[in-house]
Amino acid sequence: MSKFVNWISLEVLRTLGWTLLHFLWQGAGLAALFAAAAAVCRSARGRYALAVGALVLMLMSPVMTFTWLRAQANPAVGTGAEGASTWAGTSTQNATALSGSRTPVAETRSRQPMGMLWLVEAWFLGVLLLSLRTAGGLLLIERMRRKEIRAVGAELYDKCMALQRKMGLNRVIRYCECHRLDAPAVLGWFRPVVLLPVRALTGLTEDQIEAVIAHELAHIRRLDSFVNLFQIATETLLFYHPAVWWVSQRIRAERENCCDDEAIAICGDAVNYARALTLMEEWRTAPALMMAANRSPLSARVVRLLGWDGAAGRIRVAGMAGSFVCLAGALLAGNAFLGVAHAAWGSTAPAKQEQRSGSVIVVKPETEAPKERTAQTPKPAATSQPAPNPQTENTKEQQTTSDSKKESYLDAMEAAGFKNLSVDELISMKIQGVTPAYVKDMRDLGFQPTPDELIGMRVQGITPEYVREMRAFDSKLNIDELIGMKVQGVTPEYIRGFKDLGLQPSADEIIGLKVQGVTPNYVKDMRAIGLKPNIDELIGMKVQGITPEYVKSMQAAGFKDLDCDELIGAKVQGITPEFIEEARKHGFQNLTLDRLMALKHADIL
Repeated sequence: MSKFVNWISLEVLRTLGWTLLHFLWQGAGLAALFAAAAAVCRSARGRYALAVGALVLMLMSPVMTFTWLRAQANPAVGTGAEGASTWAGTSTQNATALSGSRTPVAETRSRQPMGMLWLVEAWFLGVLLLSLRTAGGLLLIERMRRKEIRAVGAELYDKCMALQRKMGLNRVIRYCECHRLDAPAVLGWFRPVVLLPVRALTGLTEDQIEAVIAHELAHIRRLDSFVNLFQIATETLLFYHPAVWWVSQRIRAERENCCDDEAIAICGDAVNYARALTLMEEWRTAPALMMAANRSPLSARVVRLLGWDGAAGRIRVAGMAGSFVCLAGALLAGNAFLGVAHAAWGSTAPAKQEQRSGSVIVVKPETEAPKERTAQTPKPAATSQPAPNPQTENTKEQQTTSDSKKESYLDAMEAAGFKNLSVDELISMKIQGVTPAYVKDMRDLGFQPTPDELIGMRVQGITPEYVREMRAFDSKLNIDELIGMKVQGVTPEYIRGFKDLGLQPSADEIIGLKVQGVTPNYVKDMRAIGLKPNIDELIGMKVQGITPEYVKSMQAAGFKDLDCDELIGAKVQGITPEFIEEARKHGFQNLTLDRLMALKHADIL
């Protein structure tokens, strides 16, 4: 600590320490004012502007406080000729006192409050550590820029440029692929780069990719990367105050909401975009210095996109009340800090006010005016209430009905037996179109589906009619089997085709047949050439690529009595009519199938 004290004066250190302490109540007060203003503001753009303004004031308040405290500590700062003359007299007295004093400077320094110096050193250490973290993030981004990105394909680049022109962006923007990231992000300030991870390109639909790219282009158009850099600087300097982190987090949340609004305005499908966010929530690996599409809490963004924020009004009222309480507490704390600081400064500064004037100004307390104002304030009459307006009553009834509609989905799902659903489950069920009527239909069919099973059934498009038609062939089908059959495109007509041929496949066998592309026509063709394969043999023959033409060519080569297993073995070993003909040209006549397989395996021909 001695080295730190040597190159900064003790007076500056003490002023800086009091500045840091004063910011405790100043930051709380600014955060409370922002919370009250944000509770009234309904638009994401307005809340974002309020949050940025609050953070700017938070950064300015310590600068202004430091300047004010330095002015208070400097006795030369006076007002008019009286202040100058007072400072001159005080300086003469101090010079006289110092001329007769033998106290060394070291003794004067030893009397300074050591706790304030430790506070400043702890703050400086925190700033240094956070600066190192930021520098590490910048190095990581630079390394990613140089080694881990590559330009996108021509087709995707054309789509990105069309979207850029649609959004009115004239800047030079690079579009690159990156294997490290799992969600689209923006890198750079003056030469931005939109990073499109391979996982997102393969896991999202074209419309979803267009929406998330529009989200990233919105970050570039709004210059969010510069605001993000300002946030990091403010968080580094004022790291010790929770209000700074809270306001900064609100900036990031509202920034994502603003870009979500622009993406939806460009693409026009909020539900599809919400699905893309749901997928990318599991892919969060973007560094903090980059603007990524999957920033901010997922649930809040999806609820806002889909218009389910019916409880937001109650939250705003509670937030406003809490903000006023915090503001009052901050003002009381500020008053206490000012008193302590005044006492601390007064312990070392000369008593200028007593020298400046011997007169006392007495302010007469106001006694009559409050009474007059009280008398003039009319009391509300109990009998002067206005008659009820039918239009107002209808409006209230409509609003009550609207509120009940907003809560009806949750109430209906609870009435259907789902009383402990999480927020993510509710959001997923609502997005996929799981309605109480759908739940009732499935239960009437004998199912007791879980939320995940309901979501899976709706995703695959399983309707009650589909269940009834499939159960006409197998009354014991369960949910997993229905989902598997629907995924593979199994239809009632497909099953009926096998039933008409005398086959009775199970659910798993039906799925296997469909996966391998076995059709009723394939069975008819095999039976037409003399084979009678069962279901397992049909699947095996199709897996190995045995066609009716292959069987006919083997029969033409003299192997007319081969059964299904022998045909599968021959195909696996690569026995073809061409190989049989080549063997016969070399004098190998009348070889059995096993001999041909051995000859093929020995790789003689």
